[in-house]
Amino acid sequence: MEVVVEPLGLVLRASPGANLLETLRTNNVPVSYSCMAGRCGTCRCKVVKGTVLETGRDAIKSDPRGDGHVLACMSVLTESCAIEIAEPDEVITHPAKVFKATVTSIEAMTHDIKRLRLRPSKPFVYSPGQYALLQVAPDMVRPYSMAGLSTDDELEFHVRLVPDGRVTGYIDEKLKVGDSVRVTGPLGTAYLRSRHEGPMLCVAGGSGLAPVLSIVRGALESGMRNPIHLYFGVRTPTDVYGLQWLDALASRHSNLNVQTVVTSGSGEDQAMRSGIVTEAVAEDHPNLNGWRAYLCGAPPMVEAASLLAERRGIAREHIYADAFYASNS
Repeated sequence: MEVVVEPLGLVLRASPGANLLETLRTNNVPVSYSCMAGRCGTCRCKVVKGTVLETGRDAIKSDPRGDGHVLACMSVLTESCAIEIAEPDEVITHPAKVFKATVTSIEAMTHDIKRLRLRPSKPFVYSPGQYALLQVAPDMVRPYSMAGLSTDDELEFHVRLVPDGRVTGYIDEKLKVGDSVRVTGPLGTAYLRSRHEGPMLCVAGGSGLAPVLSIVRGALESGMRNPIHLYFGVRTPTDVYGLQWLDALASRHSNLNVQTVVTSGSGEDQAMRSGIVTEAVAEDHPNLNGWRAYLCGAPPMVEAASLLAERRGIAREHIYADAFYASNS
């Protein structure tokens, strides 16, 4: 059977029952991957013709009315098909690792956000904007985005304390400096696209500042000169944190513009705007054609920002979203 790889126009030979990701890798097709177990979503691709069988689901057929996306690592070839891989020039291959890290500090950033810093036991390479699974105790595992870069000496995470949350409650009340945390990663597809030369829209809600900070730092420290417009949205002034980091970056890089938007209670603070963060973006940018968007935070904000970005001209495949779902687990 044949597998056509778009947009590269490659035609691969494969046997029925072959794993799609292994077929791509064996033929040196540039495709992103990480966990190899269907968790990270990095190897996501689209079936544009024919059928493949994704583990745990019905056969995925090309369908103009549907999505057609599959995870290559979990997909089996059943017949000749054509697939579309995203951004072959922006491939990342950071095989997921499992390792231990030691807690070096836990500090309060706001009334409900903790800054957790870990020193990894081995080098950990990831792309800005990715996340990892942190196991702080048996049966206590949650995903958190890295706030720094893989060149940093330590890993940094911003943990929002969830009422009655088992994991965040443990981090707040029991985890201490010197404790060991099990880390699995990197995971996630909302990472920095470093070859893009156009403007970047970065919208962070609450602790969604962590991956956005990583993305912005990654862009600036790698020498990207793109105009970067960062919007940090929070509910009240007491939810604001990290402005010293953002101000320092903006003072050193003229291509970075930072807007802090507070839903209510900003008062006369001239450094903050009042209102909804997506409304601020809409007011400032009537046309986003040619931009890329990085959106991180609570699902309602991410959904609203995604819809706005698409309506203002950003192609759907150039909107990289990471929604933070609350959990009491």
